Amino acid sequence: MDIRQSIHSDHAKQLDTEGLRKEFLIEKIFEADQYTMVYSHIDRIVVGGIMPVAKKVSISDEVGKQFGVSYFLERREFGAINIGGDATVTVDGVVYQVRSKEAIYISKGSRNVEFASVDPKKPAKLYYNSAPAHAVLKTKVITQNDAIKQEMGSLETCNKRTICKYLVPDAVETCQLSMGMTRLEEGSNWNSMPCHTHERRMEVYFYFDMDEDTIVFHMMGKPQETRHIVMHNEQAVISPSWSIHSGVGTKRYTFIWGMIGENLTYDDMDHIKMLDIR
Repeated sequence: MDIRQSIHSDHAKQLDTEGLRKEFLIEKIFEADQYTMVYSHIDRIVVGGIMPVAKKVSISDEVGKQFGVSYFLERREFGAINIGGDATVTVDGVVYQVRSKEAIYISKGSRNVEFASVDPKKPAKLYYNSAPAHAVLKTKVITQNDAIKQEMGSLETCNKRTICKYLVPDAVETCQLSMGMTRLEEGSNWNSMPCHTHERRMEVYFYFDMDEDTIVFHMMGKPQETRHIVMHNEQAVISPSWSIHSGVGTKRYTFIWGMIGENLTYDDMDHIKMLDIR
């Protein structure tokens, strides 16, 4: 498990490119027949990927000991969006089908969780976020039909996009975790612009669906002192509450956003005027 400490905005603005990448970038999300796990002290979020190919993948009880509990989800909730081939997820003996571009929410208190690919030639890729949880809720698959869709932006402003909200109150009950996926249309390359911050929530962006030679400049930092991190396909970046989170790519791309914090209100944002960005 890769552990990242919290970082103050005054410290972050003094970092060079290597320092920013070390603190905020998650370079490797998927490894065949394994899970990856990054634990950030920022709101205690856990981020990673699960890619079963030739065998099932599960997170052992030993991981729970690193969190001071008996098993990983004893006091945590879990959300995953599948960007690969169809998957099965077995939660305490109950099998759930999670097809490509579908999501699953797994409740606090779920002990035995196994992930498998339906077709090893088309392996599942489950990108996940996990947050501390206070209540046992219902484990549920969120399909494309269940997701709340919202079209935003325009080609004139290079940010025409469709947002699919999977883990939001209108689709599934969670304790504090929300997740969704935003797909940019051809000819668009900006996301979340005009940008904003979340005083009450942190966020993680996972960029994917990118050509090998496509890059995204992920914008971060305080609104009047911005920085950037260059992102490649299937990489994630941690965004503290004090930081903007926006990006522009050399081609269209898709990204998954995950948030945890004080509330589940999607539009609880502190908007930044374009003329105030530095």
